[in-house]
Amino acid sequence: MKLGLALRELHRSEKSLAKDLLKVSDRHKAEHEIHHVARNLAAWSADHIRGLATAARRYDVELDADVPESSGPLASIRTAISALSSSRPEPGLLLLADLRRLHRKAAGVSLDWELLAQGAQAAKDTELVELTRRCHPQTLRQMKWTNAMLKTLSPQIIAS
Repeated sequence: MKLGLALRELHRSEKSLAKDLLKVSDRHKAEHEIHHVARNLAAWSADHIRGLATAARRYDVELDADVPESSGPLASIRTAISALSSSRPEPGLLLLADLRRLHRKAAGVSLDWELLAQGAQAAKDTELVELTRRCHPQTLRQMKWTNAMLKTLSPQIIAS
């Protein structure tokens, strides 16, 4: 059964998404909505990571349940740069690039949830199906947020 591989890949991609959400939060701390919402969305991914680690044990796959709480050792530097450069035009372009990257990454995570859900249904693993039903809508919401932010911010940033 290949569910262990699917669990491992989804775990890896959720962890990467959580780290990137925290990086974007730190990098754009001056943009309060971006900063706070990205942190909340990273918490959703952290919850998904813990759920995946628990589910993987049934398939003899050990996944780390630890989740990133910060964007790493450079978090304070990102925050300081954000504060210094918030009045310049380039941070807007950086924000658009970051949101595009987050959107693509969340789309990949969403696809991984779909694949896991299909595999769980085929294996008749009701607990795993329930995990996908609980977590996948939140990933879709992460995608919707990045898309909405791109639509809202891009006209102003690109046209200025």
